[in-house]
Amino acid sequence: MKSLKTFTIGGVHPEENKRSANAPIQQLSFPKQAIVPLGQNLGAPSKPIVKRGDEIKTGQLIAKGESFISANLHSPFTGKVLKIDDLLDSSGYRRPAVVIEVGDDVWEEGIDTSAALKREISDDKQSIIDKIKANGIVGLGGATFPTHVKLMVPDGKKAEFLIINGVECEPYLTSDHRLMLEKGEEMLIGIKILMKALSVDQAIVGIENNKADAIKHLTELAQKYEGISIQPLKVKYPQGGEKQLIKAAVNREVPSGKLPIEVGCVVTNVGTAFAVYEAVQKNKPLIERVVTVTGKAVRKPSNFMVRVGTPVQMLLDAAEGLPENTGKMINGGPMMGKAIMSAEVPVVKGTSGILLMKKEESRRKTPQTCIRCSKCTTVCPMGLEPFLLAKMSRLERYEESEKERIMDCIECGSCQFTCPSHLPLLDYLRLGKQRVGQLIRSRK
Repeated sequence: MKSLKTFTIGGVHPEENKRSANAPIQQLSFPKQAIVPLGQNLGAPSKPIVKRGDEIKTGQLIAKGESFISANLHSPFTGKVLKIDDLLDSSGYRRPAVVIEVGDDVWEEGIDTSAALKREISDDKQSIIDKIKANGIVGLGGATFPTHVKLMVPDGKKAEFLIINGVECEPYLTSDHRLMLEKGEEMLIGIKILMKALSVDQAIVGIENNKADAIKHLTELAQKYEGISIQPLKVKYPQGGEKQLIKAAVNREVPSGKLPIEVGCVVTNVGTAFAVYEAVQKNKPLIERVVTVTGKAVRKPSNFMVRVGTPVQMLLDAAEGLPENTGKMINGGPMMGKAIMSAEVPVVKGTSGILLMKKEESRRKTPQTCIRCSKCTTVCPMGLEPFLLAKMSRLERYEESEKERIMDCIECGSCQFTCPSHLPLLDYLRLGKQRVGQLIRSRK
């Protein structure tokens, strides 16, 4: 049997725990009040164009992405703007948000809410990019980079491959898996739209081999869509990192400090492809997404289609409540996710999952002295020396860590996962990247 493709440097094999893989997507009910943060994309936050007391409809533009790297924001609900205020986000910081009193669901005119499949792509390249921008589409794989910016290929560069990330290598999460099974054709039409926007004739959908049903389903569907191939991949974390996925899919390596377009590739997520279909074919803005709620003690691991602005508490209630022995609530998966301060924080465009970890598994072990075993270096998919970079960050030697390529770190957590001394390597790497980023920006 031919061996499966994968990336070549580093990687780990965490326990998969895909407990919600067989749970069909359910539509979650609406809250009485929604909190819609203005900063839901990588880059500058959106600027509100509504005010307290305004009556708004579902899908109506409520904040504009005015900076180059920014995204429009639309109302996920019909109702009244109660206030625009600084409220707690999932990381525990106060950020500007629009608070909406939710009423009956009345959609903004011009949005097609029917379930009818629309295959014919009538828009030209520029119209596609304009619709994606107007409807606030961002990357749904975690980074939330504005999709319209990614489609604007710089002068002198040419896209050859569109690579679609259906890997979902983060343990526990299954939202992409379910989307591929239940919205596969819409996703493939979204891929064709992206191919037209980029003027490419080849798209590769990378899916790890533990999702055999999704591979089979999409392979059958893709026969109707010229230029789209489904690529099974070896199960290895972090296969979903865009540089690792490019290496696995087309055997090209993105140089240090460069973007995928440098090697003729554009990478986007399966959820983003589905959102692009809805934006271009249905004129529907990004106001909802699939979110996994899971964990070893969760009574009903589930996948929900959730409107942005819905409190996390409603997802927990729908999954039959917060287990008594919950030690941590994680936004995302166990490798790259971050702890949530409160279940009252809202779902945002970048919320892929809510993981509830039991007290015994959420407790950090006491850090010991580094034994120079080099395991962290061996598993680093970017070929870095995590122990060295973490030490430099701890000692505030940021210029040295910049030279040692700390900005190439993808924050996958493989180093910390494998460290026998239980050192908080990822924490120091994130801190170091933040400080070095500030240094770089100060020079411009």
